[in-house]
Amino acid sequence: MSTITAPYTRFTPPNGSTSPELSVVMPCLNEADTIAICIEKAQRAIGENGISAEIVIADNGSTDGSQEIARKLGVRVIPVAERGYGAALMAGIGAARGTYVMMGDADDSYDWGEIPRFLAKLREGYQLVQGCRLETGGGTVKPGAMPFLHRWWGNPMFTMLARWWFRTSIHDIYCGMRAFSREMWLGLDQRCTGMEFALEMLVKASLFGTPIAEIPITLHPDGRSAHPPHLKTFRDGWRSLRFFLLFSPRWLFLMPGVLLILAGIVGYSLAIPQARIGRVTFDVHTLLFASLAIICGYQSIAFALMTKIFAIMEGLLPEDPRLNRFFKFVNLESGLVVGALGMVAGLVLLGGAVHQWADVDFGALNYAHTMRWVIPGVMLTALGFQTILSSFFGSLLGMRRR
Repeated sequence: MSTITAPYTRFTPPNGSTSPELSVVMPCLNEADTIAICIEKAQRAIGENGISAEIVIADNGSTDGSQEIARKLGVRVIPVAERGYGAALMAGIGAARGTYVMMGDADDSYDWGEIPRFLAKLREGYQLVQGCRLETGGGTVKPGAMPFLHRWWGNPMFTMLARWWFRTSIHDIYCGMRAFSREMWLGLDQRCTGMEFALEMLVKASLFGTPIAEIPITLHPDGRSAHPPHLKTFRDGWRSLRFFLLFSPRWLFLMPGVLLILAGIVGYSLAIPQARIGRVTFDVHTLLFASLAIICGYQSIAFALMTKIFAIMEGLLPEDPRLNRFFKFVNLESGLVVGALGMVAGLVLLGGAVHQWADVDFGALNYAHTMRWVIPGVMLTALGFQTILSSFFGSLLGMRRR
């Protein structure tokens, strides 16, 4: 990204408002080692470039005097009782008065002298400006600034998933230095109060088509000495993966369901004609396993649809035109009809099995033959019943609330 070198003009709030153009928000939890350095760097960048701005410290329960250090430097301190990185930022952004907000850590790993570059992109019309520390996006990581696994495995892997699953355009999904319009952030209606807050912002913004810019920055070693970084590699890695899966019903439910149904169809195509491959014969036991795969796969696909409907209705995901087209043909009434037909077909097969039992005066059966009726009958009956229940539940989820 190009750097704007022209001098900045002081922002004039519209309609005589006294609100600043920019609010700088820093979450804080025992940052006495570095918070003064970060505030002073931000103040210097603001003053030298004539930016109308405020600095807000969202304190998450510090016990080392970080609050007093911040107050002595003339910035606002917002106490946040609920613990969590996201909770602190939500409170800080909620208390911000600026048209734009810039957030970043108070551990001196980010250079707050970058404020003018981020603000320039917002003034160009971008709604979200993301920093990038990784070389793939032009950034720089100073020696010792990022753990080996984070730099070469965790961050690149999750960034790749975000670009693939959610169509993000950025190269460093974990970079905590970013700026955005407060109006855009309010529209995202974020829910995550932990470290997933930063991921949720980027994923939602990408899904909703927000104009996003990326700026290469430099990551410096953490300046704190009183305590180690708050991040935990494997714990936070799992939380990231969990978040990605919960926000992507396609990969959590739909694709596994499709694969299971395909496996079940292959199993039926081999078991019905009692196919032999080498010394292996596919018979009743194959039907049983294939039926299990189809039932589980069908349930997984139903969960994908229910999750997608719920997420859209709650504003977690944007409207999906493909889903709208799907529901033009698939609705409560058609689901009930299909489900009833499935149950009838299954019950007919089960009735045939009972008839075979009656033919031998309810004595011993030729199970190799009878189970060829029972297994598909049970499967179709279960699928039909699931379809009826899912149709009602999906219709209930799709009802718009006032």
